[in-house]
Amino acid sequence: MLYLTATPIGNLKDISQRAIEVLNAVDVIACEDTRHSLKLLTAYGIKKPLVAYHKFNERAEGEKLVALLKEGKDVALITDAGTPVISDPGNVLVRLLIENGLEYTVIPGANAFVPALVLSGFDASRFSFIGFLPERAKEWDKLLSKYKNLDMTLIFYCAPHDVVKTVERLYSSLGERKACAVREITKLHESVEFFNLSEGYPGEPRGEYVILVEGAEEEEQTSDMTAEEHLMMYLEKGMDKKEAVKLVAKERGVPKNEIYKITIKEDK
Repeated sequence: MLYLTATPIGNLKDISQRAIEVLNAVDVIACEDTRHSLKLLTAYGIKKPLVAYHKFNERAEGEKLVALLKEGKDVALITDAGTPVISDPGNVLVRLLIENGLEYTVIPGANAFVPALVLSGFDASRFSFIGFLPERAKEWDKLLSKYKNLDMTLIFYCAPHDVVKTVERLYSSLGERKACAVREITKLHESVEFFNLSEGYPGEPRGEYVILVEGAEEEEQTSDMTAEEHLMMYLEKGMDKKEAVKLVAKERGVPKNEIYKITIKEDK
């Protein structure tokens, strides 16, 4: 049996009794970073053979884990923090297990985006978890276009060195929205910061982030608007003129200079 086992995202006490029992009982523990996982395992007196299983060797090591399971071994998969598969390695392995007809289960526990949603105070009745944005501009623009008009909270993961760029990207693709950055969840320096996307990230990047963005307001029928009305809609929402011109041109499928002429006319 393979156990997809959730581990703490910060505070080492946030682990279930069942997870501790499973980690003590299995034959092998597969983890992203053996050195990192040793801290948790040592804290609970767990001594087991460790196997490095991360995004760069998922397929190859997954095959080895499948072989161990076929031998009758019990294996636990953990990540550096949180629940395997959720923006972490594990999905490839689950598919391998399904293909080979092998048993597996999940030992639920901590993850980052649910506590962040609770702390944000944003609408939690409906939300969309998107995770990390792609690296290339064309890819994240294409991705975000699918979520732009959803009237629900959007949730992203972000590394500290990417937080400023990520907020800029979100503003560029989604326009002006209220946002919240939650970092260091369950740790000593846990914080919740609120801001508008146009303002950029207001703090000093430090720690792992969950960025939450309020959903779109009820979709407005821009197809029935004149170009002037379309542009004014975004300007009245507080969007920068340059960004508004760019967005209106994109949505109407016309050159930017055509929309820019409207701003010149309005300024006269």
